[in-house]
Amino acid sequence: MSTPGPERVPSTVKVDKTSGQGKPPAGGAKPGTKAPQGKGGKKPKGKPITPVKVSGGRNWGPIAVAAVVVLLAGGIIGYGVYASIKGGGSWEDRAAGIEGIVNYREQKNPAIDSQEHKDGPLTYVTNPPVGGAHNSTWQNCMGDIYPEPIANEHAVHSLEHGAVWVTYKQGLGADQVAKLQKRVEGKDYMFMSPVANLDKNVSLQAWGYQLKVDNADDDRIDEFIKDLRLNATKEPNAACSNGNTTTGPVKATAPGAGMGQQGS
Repeated sequence: MSTPGPERVPSTVKVDKTSGQGKPPAGGAKPGTKAPQGKGGKKPKGKPITPVKVSGGRNWGPIAVAAVVVLLAGGIIGYGVYASIKGGGSWEDRAAGIEGIVNYREQKNPAIDSQEHKDGPLTYVTNPPVGGAHNSTWQNCMGDIYPEPIANEHAVHSLEHGAVWVTYKQGLGADQVAKLQKRVEGKDYMFMSPVANLDKNVSLQAWGYQLKVDNADDDRIDEFIKDLRLNATKEPNAACSNGNTTTGPVKATAPGAGMGQQGS
């Protein structure tokens, strides 16, 4: 068993700038000093950084596209409203919208408004006639195509019943006649014939209305038929069948004959 010796006092090691531990790195900068610059105090060389230029102008491409889309949409909506208005309203309003149509009803001319039945040849205000006194027999108008002129007196009676009479100048080209015939043939309350001395190539008649055009390709022909066929009748539900089917003028009557009564 050992005898306790004098109490040991731990030795201390003084660390200063020159000691191995905690020695600042060689060439290190003191706290608060600037890092060394390049040779001669210059900054180290490096690749220059190109500044990014930010454009202050607008990109007009998307704006132009948006403007075109808005214009197209507006045009489509506008046309829809126009078509809706044109397609609505009364048949008289729609007829009035057909460019070039003549409304003889507005004239209040007794020679056109008369619905009296008379025999023999009659004189009319317009060529072809659109109304007035007429023969007691109507011209058959069940899509009939007459290759020769028919009697005005029979045709006007058909107009009174609500038919549309499609006429064309004698001698009109066969291709034009065929286009008109396609609109008429087999369709009730429609009939067609050539007319001598017609001032236009094509003329359409309903009671009190007339439209004259230069050729059979005119879209107004279809508008006229659609808006006035049956609508312009002066005798609703009157027949178009069992009428006269011959061509040529009516025969003259004996003096004093020819007075009749109004109606069918």
